[in-house]
Amino acid sequence: MLEIGSKAPQFVLESTKGIIDLNKQLSKILIIFYPRNNTSGCTKQLRAAQDSIDQYRDLGVSVIAINPGSLESHHRFADKYGFEFPLCHDANKEVAKTYRVLTDEGKISRTVYILDDKKIICYAKKGRPETEELLEVINSIK
Repeated sequence: MLEIGSKAPQFVLESTKGIIDLNKQLSKILIIFYPRNNTSGCTKQLRAAQDSIDQYRDLGVSVIAINPGSLESHHRFADKYGFEFPLCHDANKEVAKTYRVLTDEGKISRTVYILDDKKIICYAKKGRPETEELLEVINSIK
């Protein structure tokens, strides 16, 4: 994982909501790296983000989810569960590599980052942190 306090690496990815350019995001950002679409753990994690989308928006936070799945697969997954945030296509896992979320086997390790509005990493955690923990961190960002 990248270190808290470091500058988040720039990326531009295709998504279910068009092109996502990190530098053009003017808000705080919750980035969710997840292994695969339509698996129980990933579905649970992204549904939790969707269930809290209004809370995130009220706090000025954009949610972005990233994995190497195809855009077609992302669209089906987003449509099935009504995800309002972009699911980004990291085709060659370049962003995953840059953010140090690949396992030794080259798979995505479920990881969450929170960036402030200057793209400084304020939070980094592997796994599926609870919404309350994420909201607490977001509320603490100045």
